[in-house]
Amino acid sequence: MTRSVQALAYARPSSLESTASGRLLGLETAGGLTPRGAEAHPRFFAGFLAAPQIAARGLLAVADVAAARYHQRTRPGSLDPVVTGNGDRLRFESFSGCGGVYARLDVLDEGLGGAETGHGTTNVDVNDPLREALSRMSGTDPMYLRVGPEEMAVTTLGGSVVEKKVPLPDRWLRGFAEAQVASARFDLRAELTGAEAVRFLRGLPRSQSRGRAPLWVVQAGRTLRPTTRPGPGAVCLPGPDRLMALERVLRFATGLRVYGPVPDGLASASAWEMTLPGMRLTLTLSPDPSRGFSGEGGVLEALATDDAAADAELIAVLLAWEPRIDPADLAEQSGLTADRVRAALTRLGTAGRVGYDVADAAYFHRELPYDADRAERHNPRLVAARRLVAEDAVSVDGDGVTVVSGERRYRVRESDAALSCTCTWWAEHRGRRGPCKHALAVRMVRRGSAAAA
Repeated sequence: MTRSVQALAYARPSSLESTASGRLLGLETAGGLTPRGAEAHPRFFAGFLAAPQIAARGLLAVADVAAARYHQRTRPGSLDPVVTGNGDRLRFESFSGCGGVYARLDVLDEGLGGAETGHGTTNVDVNDPLREALSRMSGTDPMYLRVGPEEMAVTTLGGSVVEKKVPLPDRWLRGFAEAQVASARFDLRAELTGAEAVRFLRGLPRSQSRGRAPLWVVQAGRTLRPTTRPGPGAVCLPGPDRLMALERVLRFATGLRVYGPVPDGLASASAWEMTLPGMRLTLTLSPDPSRGFSGEGGVLEALATDDAAADAELIAVLLAWEPRIDPADLAEQSGLTADRVRAALTRLGTAGRVGYDVADAAYFHRELPYDADRAERHNPRLVAARRLVAEDAVSVDGDGVTVVSGERRYRVRESDAALSCTCTWWAEHRGRRGPCKHALAVRMVRRGSAAAA
């Protein structure tokens, strides 16, 4: 697994302080992008929170996921959460160290007391003393939230005094994009009241025995009923213990919404959204606790097209830190088809430039500090497929296509616009985790031939 080190430079540690007018939560920001360009310490928000204790617990939940590994737990995660200002809300995001859980806290306009919110994306410092202070917080005292440096200090900061160096595995970067692609296929499958959500989540098993079939749930009246059979309307719950971060805010819950794809009998990703006063906390789970999002292959088709690369550059110009991005509007503005816009958004997702919100059923704009081509360069199947194309390993003969890889020959056939292959990857996954490298190489050759014609 390829790793790099990302340096996060903060002007000072984030802290929770008591003042004469209440509590002050100062979240310090690292370098980030805003409409004005790159800034060392951008400032996104300053104002009183409508529900301070709930916001503190929600932020802790996101930090819990950032520090957790739900598979092979020997090494903790370490990446500070990401915050995006979208004008009408703040979004705090994190990914688990194992790459299988994506967490996001949306503090909506009503949760921010209607105060003005800036635009941009950066990391925020969530250190151990701050976590301890937030976890001890109780009562209803007002809390002033500052995301970024104090107003008088914005132009006077002379340099960073706190620096964190965190490992940044390539699969975490790919995971952000794959989670977005998976979420875009979800529909609302179940909805519970706050009381029923508490009852359901507290009754879940704490772990999933290795080797056992995943747990499924289906709405039955006002609650969710566990089942071993993925019938109509069922949602997969792989690794119930991966929902533990929701317990931080459980007593404040006003409801629980569950999202997932149309069940096909096999384990799948799902999203669990806790609704809170003025906020939403969402956990998106990969199809298996031992399986991170990075290998799902949902972005490969978009990465393999030259059109998507050019289209992504065009669409990127039209993004404006919007909290809701409508592909139809982008299609009208760009002159591209809706399918090409979605492929471009998928490609932008591999650079962390867009995410997907299941509650709004819409994409949103953010700007993570990642190399735009890095996910493509280090995607094993994509790299292998490009190598096969460069070696002229793809040849059309009769009713199919032969791909020579090493000393072996594989047959790739098309049925209903889907490609199948005789390789082990296809036999094991049947296209559920994206195309194999042989099918991907065939797609590239065919598109190249079509473009040449």
